[in-house]
Amino acid sequence: MSPDGPQDDELYGGSGQTRTRLPEGSGARRPGRSPSRSLVTVVGVVVLLIAAIAFANRGTDDPADGSDSSGTKPAAAPTAPTGAKPVASGFEHDEQGAQSAAANYAVQLGSADMFDKAKRDGIVDDVYTPSAADARRGDLDKVYSSEGFLTGIGLNKDGSAPKGSTFVSRTIPVGTKTTAYKGDSATVSIWYSSLFGLAGEGTQNPVSESWYTNSYKLRWVDGDWKVEDFSQKDGPVPVGRDQRASTADDMAKAVKEYGGFSYAR
Repeated sequence: MSPDGPQDDELYGGSGQTRTRLPEGSGARRPGRSPSRSLVTVVGVVVLLIAAIAFANRGTDDPADGSDSSGTKPAAAPTAPTGAKPVASGFEHDEQGAQSAAANYAVQLGSADMFDKAKRDGIVDDVYTPSAADARRGDLDKVYSSEGFLTGIGLNKDGSAPKGSTFVSRTIPVGTKTTAYKGDSATVSIWYSSLFGLAGEGTQNPVSESWYTNSYKLRWVDGDWKVEDFSQKDGPVPVGRDQRASTADDMAKAVKEYGGFSYAR
């Protein structure tokens, strides 16, 4: 979701090296942005919300190999992170720590967990400074409980996915860079891809891909990096390969079988 306006202060490029753990030619022209993605962007502009990479903590008793007792079906829940508890705190007090915090916060704020009140409250507390969290919690609750917003992106009035479909909201960091750093404050830019939509037969809001760059203003508070403010702009957008889109069934299966990453950088 988009914040309240782009900033042009060197959000792209940079020579700093990053160590993202998420994998990401010429080809066909990218399709236009879907109506659902446009709506999410508009809503984000109003409430300063991130579009989109760790997820909120979801305890699990799944087998370590990711399969059920029969060994024939992966047990990861849709959009759930694989691995240990997502890293949401305890970042180092340096530039790399600030970049790691920004990457993981982008994942949390862009996840489907933001559509769950209890999990959203936990994410807001983890990500924002206390003052920013207090200022934004009400607006976030208003947006995520809005019937018009939920139905506009294809969800039911209660925020659940329609029967036979799977809701997808994931942020995939590609790289980060520090654009400003001084003691207890830092500004970090993160370039990422976002998957958003509904996987299911007949959906009017199929899962689509978008690319953004966010700029986070971070402050060192109580021994950790927290978000004070941020902005977002489109791109850089790569040329899409000439690949046939997967069927709705294949997309839904992939989302259910491949859990998200619990640590972005």
